[in-house]
Formats: sequence, C-alpha cells, structure tokens
Amino acid sequence: MAVEVNPKLKEMLNELHLLIHKIQEERTKGETALSNIQKIHERVQQESKVSSYHKSKLKGVYSTALADAQSEAKLLQEALEKISEIKSYRSKAKSMEPKAPAMRRGILMSMIHKDAANLPLWHPTKNEKPPPLCGCVPADSNYVVPKGKYVAAMVQGSDEDEANADSSNWILAEVVSYNHTTSKYDVDDVDSDEGRERHILNKKRVIALPLYKADPKTQGECLYQKHTTIMALYPQTTCFYKGVIHDLPKTDEDSYEILFEDTSYPDGYSPPLKVAQRYVIPCTD
Repeated sequence: MAVEVNPKLKEMLNELHLLIHKIQEERTKGETALSNIQKIHERVQQESKVSSYHKSKLKGVYSTALADAQSEAKLLQEALEKISEIKSYRSKAKSMEPKAPAMRRGILMSMIHKDAANLPLWHPTKNEKPPPLCGCVPADSNYVVPKGKYVAAMVQGSDEDEANADSSNWILAEVVSYNHTTSKYDVDDVDSDEGRERHILNKKRVIALPLYKADPKTQGECLYQKHTTIMALYPQTTCFYKGVIHDLPKTDEDSYEILFEDTSYPDGYSPPLKVAQRYVIPCTD
C-alpha cells in the first residue's frame, strides 16, 4: 500500500534534491578547473620557466576555480539549512502525534534537544561576515520571527510593569503569527499542561533564538565571553533564567557552561550546567 507523504515535507525534500544536483554540477565544474590548473603546472615544469602566457592562463583558471568553490560552498550552506529545516519539521510533526500522557514530558525534552542539535553551523565564504542570529550576533531591529520557530517569551506581567519583570518569566514558546500593525506576536507555550496555551505579546517581550551555531575555532567573536551575564534555558525545563558564562564551547558540538543564579547555593550560583548555543540569549532588564 502506498504511503501518503506530507505535501509540505515533499516540497522541502524536492528542494533539497534540487540543491544536491546543483552542488554536484558545481563540483564537476570545480574538478575541471583543478584539472586545468594541474595541466598548466605540468607544462611549466617541463619548460622550467613561467612564461607570461602561462602566468595569464594560471591567473584565469585560479579565478575560475575560486569562483566554483565559492558557489559550491554557498549551495552546501543552503543544503545544510534545508536539512535542518526538514529535521525540525519532522520532529514537530512527530511530536503532534497522539502519545500516552506519561510520555509527553520526555518527548518534549527530546524535541528541545533535537532542535538544538539540528541547528546548522555557519560556514562563511571568503570575507563573509557572520549573519544576524549566528551565535550571540543580535537580530536586525526589523526582524520578525517566522511562524513555527521557537522564541524566548516573557508571558507574565503587563506592558506597564515589564521593566521590573524577573528573568524567570521567560519561557520557551512557538510563534503562531505576527501582527505588523500592532507589533505583537501570538505565541504558544510549548509546555502547557492543558494543551497549547496562547499569549499575545508585544515584540519587545519576544527574543529570537540563534539560527546558526558559531564555530568556536573560527568565529570566537560570535560567542558570549566568560563572565557575561546572559539568560539560558535551564536543563530539563522550558524556562529561561539569568546566569553567567562559566566556560565557552571548545568545538561546534560543545555547549556553554552556565552558572545559574540560585539562592539555594552559598555563593548564589548553581554548579556549571551545560546549555546548547541554541538556548543562550542576551540578558534583558
């Protein structure tokens, strides 16, 4: 019996299939350029000198090879982002399937973990600066979080007392819609006991989560530095709490180590706890 494929998933898979074909085309072009470079170098070695003709020829083929490599790198980045999008979509679709009530918490925590694991790593091309929401790089002021994406949302308090709100009010939520006229989001609490609990929030009460992981080896400027006060998702919960960076990720697979504010400890901070780049955000007053 034929299995019916979700139309949205099918569309994304087709887009990925097309990207893979384009990557292969660029790779073939790149191999041709590299082969031409090798042939010219062999001729130079045979003649024991670099003529002006060969200099000009090498300059041209190197430029072609570089352009091909940059095009392939760009397509690879797009493919990685598409794979991340597909993984996220499939995880969310699977989480909406009927499950035994006792399994719900474990499924939610697994989904949150997968969302962080699927965050694509930023791969820049030559001289390309990290984009907004790569690691600690902030979003543009006019950025609107798309429907279905996770955010940190302050759901308690009102607009009037917002300045005095505590960081414990910030929760993990999913964007339902955004009203450009009122500058307000509709978001769903991902961890409501009675189904999805919806909140209508001013834009300044919603913080976009990172869209890319930063590579600590090459993009250290995109990571929060030690002793920086931030907010982070407390492990095995869906709440963001204030804390301090204790240690940075060493590789793109590593997490931050966070000292969370906690008055139950003598020094006022918890022991170091690991939190993925996906769930570390700037601290707000």
